[in-house]
Amino acid sequence: MPGQPVGQDGGKRGPRGYDAGKKVQGRKRHLVVDTLGLIQSLLVHPANIQDRVGAKPVLVRVFADQHRLERIWADGGYTGQLEHWVAEQGRTLDIVAKNPETKGFQVLPKRWIVERTFAWLGKCRRLSKDYEQTIPSSEAMIRWAMIGLMLRRLRPAS
Repeated sequence: MPGQPVGQDGGKRGPRGYDAGKKVQGRKRHLVVDTLGLIQSLLVHPANIQDRVGAKPVLVRVFADQHRLERIWADGGYTGQLEHWVAEQGRTLDIVAKNPETKGFQVLPKRWIVERTFAWLGKCRRLSKDYEQTIPSSEAMIRWAMIGLMLRRLRPAS
């Protein structure tokens, strides 16, 4: 009689990973949002894939859809080869870096926009933890939550 799958990627609840730098286990979500915080593109993948590697597929989707997009802001996890790749695509990737002299939390320009979107999505019960079995269903739940947020904004205030 077989036991529980131990250490099998894709066993229970789909592919997962562990990012030692961020101390995140499970999956990571990459979002590209506009200045209003609305999702333009998203990608969910196992956490063991580095940010700058996981960002390429989501940016390919955005570049195909958004021809007028010129400038992208990102945090320090996206430095390195991704900057050169984005420049080859004819766009600019600006890295919003923390001031190393400042201790504790600091609001970074333009960086708070995507963090605000993650906070909005975190209020959705289904997205509070990674309950989804597969990556496509996880992406679908993020889109579903964003549609709900946008619909609530369209509803007239009473």
